[in-house]
Amino acid sequence: MIKKILTSAIALAAMVSCTNANCEEKSGATVAVKPGIEVLRDGGFAQLQGKRVGLITNPSGVDNNLKSTIDILHEAEGVTLTALYAPEHGVRGDVHAGDHVDNMVDPATGVTVYSIYGKNRKPTAEMLKDVDVLVYDIQDIGCRSFTFISTMGLAMDACAELGKEFMVLDRPNPVGGNKVEGNIVEDSCFSFVSQFPIPYLYGLTPGELAMYLNEEGLLESGKKVKLTVVPMEGWTRDMEFSQTGMPWVLPSPHIPTPEYAIYYPMSGIVGELYCISIGVGYTLPFKLFCAEWIDANDFCKAMQDLHLPGLNFRPIHIKPFYSTGKGKNIQGVEMYVMDKSVAPLSLTNFYAMQELARLYPDSLLFDLGDKSRYSMFDKVVGSKEIRKRFCQNYKVDDIKDYWNKDVQWFTEKKAKYHLYK
Repeated sequence: MIKKILTSAIALAAMVSCTNANCEEKSGATVAVKPGIEVLRDGGFAQLQGKRVGLITNPSGVDNNLKSTIDILHEAEGVTLTALYAPEHGVRGDVHAGDHVDNMVDPATGVTVYSIYGKNRKPTAEMLKDVDVLVYDIQDIGCRSFTFISTMGLAMDACAELGKEFMVLDRPNPVGGNKVEGNIVEDSCFSFVSQFPIPYLYGLTPGELAMYLNEEGLLESGKKVKLTVVPMEGWTRDMEFSQTGMPWVLPSPHIPTPEYAIYYPMSGIVGELYCISIGVGYTLPFKLFCAEWIDANDFCKAMQDLHLPGLNFRPIHIKPFYSTGKGKNIQGVEMYVMDKSVAPLSLTNFYAMQELARLYPDSLLFDLGDKSRYSMFDKVVGSKEIRKRFCQNYKVDDIKDYWNKDVQWFTEKKAKYHLYK
């Protein structure tokens, strides 16, 4: 059955590439991309007819007219929406980052909402008892520590164990379909922020990643799920999100626009130490490195002098509203990605730490940070070796090869799961 699904997916990929050629105007106008939910609807919801459907989603699960996938499936003729499953932030986006989500009833549809970001992060047999097929529709950002892909993988595993079908309604990767950075997660560092052995940036859409996890035997139980991926129409791997014509609905509170999906991997690793501001709590989340003891001009010059490809920096002074640095006048740098295809996005975390250590040797970040945060840092990075090597000299050169050691083989391995050119 999986082989048949994969064959169909490859055929659909060919259709997608043809659609791209037809959609692009000679003038270079932006291409309108249809997300999986619209492709499913255009096909009359054929794969869901007569089935009891569960849905994992959040506010980012919408069509191009901002209608929620919840409401689309609830109203679909021949489809019975029996349950909703709430990941981090809840199905309607009304839960703060990190807070547990409670079971409830969705007031708009009357459908039961089960929490899968609390006591249970994997749907139980009881939660799935009234479901034939579990559908997933969430905008991803292409970074391993962004927990929605962990939710997807655990839900796939639950369906595999219980003989339920699983469907992914595909969406773009805003970092692009070619960007791969970071080492594979090592055995001691698996967690909800590093659920699977994939790089930090993995260059796959949610649907492609689901296929990779399923076919490579990476689900927790080792079983395979009966998987269907409904691909997009019109998306290509090198496409900027701004070219898709799709509206951006923030998948979590600190990713307000698609550009911030690119900045998230640039500072989120440093952010785990909670000792300098990365812009969370201000108007520029993940775009900054700031502290009271930093001189903005000196730090900016140091970062610019590295001549990192595709990146630029400017000095900035801020006063955060909450989180690290709340209410304090702090300063540092604001990052600008000029060309993400060549920019060392994730290594920018370490370049910033390197230059801060050189400028302020009495304020080493791992000394300033709470040591209880080391474990989470390692889990996000996917290895204890990175911190161990970096802390010796605070030099990127000491970790660069290790950080990139899995990039080439993963890039080659993932290619057979590409649904888009």
